[in-house]
Amino acid sequence: MSTAVEDRNSRRLAWCVAHVLRHAPDHIARDLLGRLDGPTRKYLCRDEWLPASAVTLLLRHGSEEDRRYIARNPRVVGRPLPGLPGPARYARRRPPPGLLPVLRAELGRDPADGALTTAELTALLRRHGRHRPRVPLHILRLPYDLDPGLLHSEHARQPLPPGSAEALLLVADLPDETVRALLAEPAHRTDGPSWHRPAVRAVRMGLLTHEELVDCVAPARRTLLLGHLPEHRSLRWTLPEQAGMQTAVDRALRPLGDDPRLWSELLRHAPGFPGPLPELVAAVAGGSPPEPGGSPREASPGGALARAVARLAPASVDPSGGVERELALASLAVPMDTVEEDVRWVRDCLDRSLLTGADVVRHKLPACWALDEDHWLGDIDHPDRHDRPRAVLDARAEADRLFAVAVKEDPEAWWRVARTLPDFAGTLPHLLLRVTDGGSVSERA
Repeated sequence: MSTAVEDRNSRRLAWCVAHVLRHAPDHIARDLLGRLDGPTRKYLCRDEWLPASAVTLLLRHGSEEDRRYIARNPRVVGRPLPGLPGPARYARRRPPPGLLPVLRAELGRDPADGALTTAELTALLRRHGRHRPRVPLHILRLPYDLDPGLLHSEHARQPLPPGSAEALLLVADLPDETVRALLAEPAHRTDGPSWHRPAVRAVRMGLLTHEELVDCVAPARRTLLLGHLPEHRSLRWTLPEQAGMQTAVDRALRPLGDDPRLWSELLRHAPGFPGPLPELVAAVAGGSPPEPGGSPREASPGGALARAVARLAPASVDPSGGVERELALASLAVPMDTVEEDVRWVRDCLDRSLLTGADVVRHKLPACWALDEDHWLGDIDHPDRHDRPRAVLDARAEADRLFAVAVKEDPEAWWRVARTLPDFAGTLPHLLLRVTDGGSVSERA
């Protein structure tokens, strides 16, 4: 039986590992998860800030006990895991009036006479589901025999509308290859208002991690847009999911470095490139980009794609503020008397543009508090409702950059950071420097 001290240490380590997993590539995340002992793994599965990609990896590679703990986690938002709400809310809705007669006329027979073939099913799904999955989900409640390989080839020949692709991801239990195929479309196809829904649904269903999504979504411009989806009243990323997608896209764009010429080449070729983003980045970085194509409007300075690329590109301008900014930076190393006072001060500095989220990650003590936005933006009752989303995204992006520069792809270094983070008293750059230099990483800075 574990002691109270061991139990506390397991909780703290799980909390810190959850924050480190936000910034780790998938193969590093799998390695970190495999190093955890039973109690720590249990607390990690119950952690309120467990990243979406870590949830997917635990469901895919974890034990039944892991899945049971995740299913009981009330903070795993929007993912229909065992025991949690999912597509059942769609199933409770009645079919639109007159749907069955329409389907009967389109099929030329009564759907009740026999199971739909893959060809019949795809024909119906192409006619319905241009915006939302409601009607396609009612179609999928009819008996059908689905061949994933034939569905794959049919979608490649003529892509299904986004509502139908989303419905298939929700209920069809497709193999990984078919799931990835549903997220690829021809580059010349225009993006309707619901094009992003299948990609968001694939992550939220636990079918793909953000990194896998970047590897399979085509054309490349859609991946860039997914990295910076604007707010809208429909299915969108939650704030942690948006940060995870931004991390994955930034990782794919890393070969471009901070060379403005390469970033302008990326924007010039992205509108018409038919393949996934990593292929485009490799071609641009290698000096052999394809012929530019696509709509000039998409690459115009005011276009959505240009705004998304500008948001992802390395920033070179620091906020102004003079002496006041220097005092604000110094205050991050000297916490106030109470947490509430500290939060008020940081929020006020953010509102006055004296600090950014990146500044907090670099300068706040201790490092584990800098990685947890609750400690400098205030506690909230829901994991995607911070009222300073720009500060959160900037902080995550800066932490991504620091981890990438310091520990790179070394699993041992990542594990050492996670192990020492709970009790380290210095800043995150200080901790990463100690780990990479091989010096003593004690409890004191």
